[in-house]
Amino acid sequence: MLTAGAASAQQEAITATVTGAKIQKVGFRAMIQKEAIMYNLAGSARNNPDGTVKVSLQGDKDRIDQTLAAIRAGSKKSSKDDTISQVPATWDPNLKTLTVFAWTSTGRNITNPYDLVFPLRPANDQISRNDAKAIWNNIAISVTPKVGVTRTGSE
Repeated sequence: MLTAGAASAQQEAITATVTGAKIQKVGFRAMIQKEAIMYNLAGSARNNPDGTVKVSLQGDKDRIDQTLAAIRAGSKKSSKDDTISQVPATWDPNLKTLTVFAWTSTGRNITNPYDLVFPLRPANDQISRNDAKAIWNNIAISVTPKVGVTRTGSE
């Protein structure tokens, strides 16, 4: 079984802080997760209290570069030309997921924060943007409150 990055000699791990005029509460971290799903990258994304977003990614260097380019460009509702300050990070061979921490969604009426977790695919392949979106929607649907059901957030 291949893990993220096993098929490429150019593996990388980075930690980055994203700064932009509008990058929180606009689907920005969900966009990051969809990119990571498409490229099969591990890591995390979380909002910082100062309005920035912290991102960690590991996997194929070219795929990380493509993801960072998408982050700079922004999402449909976020600011564009966002700034990324990145530094190399230590590769974690046990990291097999991409997690968006404390996710909420006004469009889905989710006010109680949840962690959205994408487990890496066994095959270290790139999938289409539409397939990545479908996988992300399945993850998000799994935490969407059902009528009459009380849910608790992730611990």
